[in-house]
Amino acid sequence: MSSDVRFTDFKSDKQPTWCPGCGDFGTMNGMMKALANTGNSPDDTFVVAGIGCSGKIGTYMHSYALHGVHGRALPVGTGVKLANPDLEVMVAGGDGDGYSIGAGHFVHAVRRNVDMTYVVMDNRIYGLTKGQASPTSREDFETSTTPEGSKQPPVNPLALALASGASFIAQSFSSDAMRHTEIVQKAIEHDGFGFVNVFSPCVTFNDVDTYDYFRDSLVDLAEEDDYDPSDREQAKDAILDADKEYMGVLYENEDSVPYSERHGLDSDMSDIPDGAPEDAMDLVREFY
Repeated sequence: MSSDVRFTDFKSDKQPTWCPGCGDFGTMNGMMKALANTGNSPDDTFVVAGIGCSGKIGTYMHSYALHGVHGRALPVGTGVKLANPDLEVMVAGGDGDGYSIGAGHFVHAVRRNVDMTYVVMDNRIYGLTKGQASPTSREDFETSTTPEGSKQPPVNPLALALASGASFIAQSFSSDAMRHTEIVQKAIEHDGFGFVNVFSPCVTFNDVDTYDYFRDSLVDLAEEDDYDPSDREQAKDAILDADKEYMGVLYENEDSVPYSERHGLDSDMSDIPDGAPEDAMDLVREFY
């Protein structure tokens, strides 16, 4: 950990090729600022990304990084964290990558509660493949492959996380730089799996879920005096509220015990030697 690191230390020399105005710029900047604010440095940070526009983020951030395959970023991040617990592991994905082909991995990553951070750039569309409906697209959202709308209700990732036993659930907006940074920072500081769904507008293919829409519709929980993020029932009501969308920490279990502590994992899994005790090998087999 370093106390004098700046967020610009996390910028690589590769120039982003996202569309001008893409919400992913703000999402990434907030991630870098949050990492710097928590005292992390590029030398102790590992960024894992999947496929989609979000998958490019490991190239644009100066840290250890791995660009995985579609929907598989979370198991890679889990392996990295267990192999080297001293690393700050941040997994980045999109709504298509995380809530479609990667949905099964999402559920199990949530329930395992490995101490890492998962940031999902939710633009409610498949942007990299030119604008198809994603798991979080509106039911009536018209695209080239769903000209009459998908006619399927969108996935509620916050509800899925809560039902899976999440210890930290938050939502942010890429355009609100200060709040977004603050929310991601809280996820990093949380002891366990920190999940942040980020509204990151696609300016090229989604003309419905725009910057203006989120600015006008989002309710910031920081301004709700009676909201208690440690109250799971209150969090459930907010997450299932069909009339409002919230920004902030919706739920945090302050008594969260990360996976490594529950299993008494006090050394790197990468250091387990040949002929290790059977109980140690059982721990490895759980992931394969």
